[in-house]
Amino acid sequence: MWNKKLYVFDFDGTLTRRDTLIAFIRFARGTTWLLRCLLLLLPWLLLMKLRLADNGRTKERLFSLCFKGMELAEFNDLCSRFASTASHRMIRQDTWDVMRKALAGGCRVFIVSASIDNWVAPFFKGVGSVTILGTQIETVDNRLTGRFLTPNCYGAEKVRRLKDALPGLKNNRRQYEIIAFGDSRGDKEMFEYADESYYIGKAPVNVDAR
Repeated sequence: MWNKKLYVFDFDGTLTRRDTLIAFIRFARGTTWLLRCLLLLLPWLLLMKLRLADNGRTKERLFSLCFKGMELAEFNDLCSRFASTASHRMIRQDTWDVMRKALAGGCRVFIVSASIDNWVAPFFKGVGSVTILGTQIETVDNRLTGRFLTPNCYGAEKVRRLKDALPGLKNNRRQYEIIAFGDSRGDKEMFEYADESYYIGKAPVNVDAR
């Protein structure tokens, strides 16, 4: 019999209507900069689509082109401003409501996302006790190196990060009931690990969070 219930949400396309990486780069650097970077990375992007290049490395290359050398304080300020200006049009209300109900019911909520946690976290300011497990970035002397500090939080890495954040999962998995929400191939392993999972498509989600 379970005595602890965990709600685990992907972020992009699950709690938001679309991917936030591209939206954040456009916000921070402008459309021209974004298009130039995408053009430079076109061979990598094509190989990634064909599953011949690692999506994490491709994403890191794009991130580096856009933010390498930026001061961490400036980057975090951009992240906060992005969340405050984009949340009203990017939040997916049906899954957001499920998350809020889970929090109100005393359940633990984890956001496990391939997006950078610096811009994911501000979306949840004032929401409640939410644990953010995103891709983390490397800094040296308070400047971004353009590299990731952790593996891209995608696929099996999502399960690994969840286990690291909650050691009780490694010691006694059966004491937890895990309800997972996601929208893509990157959530497959998380779905398999969960006791109950919901694929987020275009139709509204109706889940009795308790």
